Amino acid sequence: METAVTVAVIIFMIIAGMFLIHRLNAQHDDRIGAFRYSDALPGIGRRIRKSPRAAVPKDPPADATCREHRERSRR
Repeated sequence: METAVTVAVIIFMIIAGMFLIHRLNAQHDDRIGAFRYSDALPGIGRRIRKSPRAAVPKDPPADATCREHRERSRR
């Protein structure tokens, strides 16, 4: 008889623990759903650009001369 009561208490505790974990997960999901990750951080507004983005530089990269030198030396 004592064994049956012990097993019943253990099963009840497992079910109660599962229910508690389920409720905590649902509460956590609600909190995450309410938080907006894509918003800007407080105090840091999104800047409106007054001018268009900087254009790609027209000059060749600084290491272009080195690259040309290597290509000539391979020939």
